[in-house]
Amino acid sequence: MSESRTSADGGMETSYGFREVAGGEKQGLVNEVFHKVAKRYDIMNDVMSMGMHRAWKDAMISALNPRKEPGYKVLDVAGGTGDIAFRIVEASGKQAHATVLDINGSMLGVGAERAEKKKLSSNLTFVEANAEELPFEAGSFDAYTIAFGIRNVPRIDVALSEAYRVLKRGGRLLVLEFSEVEMPLLDKIYDAWSFSAIPQFGKAITGDAEPYQYLVESIRKFPNQENFAAMIRQAGFSRVTYTNYTGGIAALHSGWKL
Repeated sequence: MSESRTSADGGMETSYGFREVAGGEKQGLVNEVFHKVAKRYDIMNDVMSMGMHRAWKDAMISALNPRKEPGYKVLDVAGGTGDIAFRIVEASGKQAHATVLDINGSMLGVGAERAEKKKLSSNLTFVEANAEELPFEAGSFDAYTIAFGIRNVPRIDVALSEAYRVLKRGGRLLVLEFSEVEMPLLDKIYDAWSFSAIPQFGKAITGDAEPYQYLVESIRKFPNQENFAAMIRQAGFSRVTYTNYTGGIAALHSGWKL
């Protein structure tokens, strides 16, 4: 299996890390990964990002700048543990309503427990469903967010089209994802960290290195910044931009339904 990134034309639907799998097989394999890591997902993100994911997520919420008024509705996809949704609700002064959608029930269970502890349950709805087939009417949401989840969706183009469909006119898409490091030297350091250290940390934390190996490889297969921006445009979005964080280790993509 080639380790090169997929293009804007696709390829992630049959890529399980560096391994080629049959069409329709990837979703089940990815589901198994997240059933395994659900309870330690936040620790996993700390390991994968060297702790930087918290700052990147805060920057994502600042970019969204959720309105502090009742009726503001956000769909957070692949957000089972609630990390992004909680930030959105709190940034809106507890005015926003966030629907947290995830295909993985284990992840949603963790999120619902955390919502209860944070006393945010009245601002949240948890829905188990597929990003490629959203169970909502067209024009339902003011914003669609997805953080570190889009690369795990087999048919990314279908998920982006669904995002466009469920957004209101004037609605915004924000995608935070690991991306292509654009700083010389940092890319070498990050590669060494990713392939040598992360699976070993994963094994130490969860007793299983394999999910972490997949996650590291999936980052390298994901389209680079320009190619992913092209996919967002192909889905119909306007004013498409991206901002690199930490030299391109992660990137925040933005698009508008105008």
